[in-house]
Amino acid sequence: MDKIAMLTEILQQNPTDSFARYGLAMAHLSDGNQDAALAEFNTTIQHNPDYVPAYQMSGQTLAKLHRTDEAKQRLSDGLAAARRTGNQHAASEMQALLDELDLGY
Repeated sequence: MDKIAMLTEILQQNPTDSFARYGLAMAHLSDGNQDAALAEFNTTIQHNPDYVPAYQMSGQTLAKLHRTDEAKQRLSDGLAAARRTGNQHAASEMQALLDELDLGY
């Protein structure tokens, strides 16, 4: 069974499992399917608004797709989640990417 099938099976049993859903999003990214990955990141955030890695990776993905306004919004939301959860490392990385996007890099 491949990773996507395995994680999909886990999520059928527990659709709100943030770790499994984030893993599914990352597997989709690895396969080059950014749209499916972004959908899974969105679902992860809907189920768990404090799951900081989903904001960070979806922000990076949106930036790579040149969807700058969406990336900025996602990173801003992620910064708020990182502050709520005390995740300073992720906050600094998201702020750095947000600064780059603001400068037009």
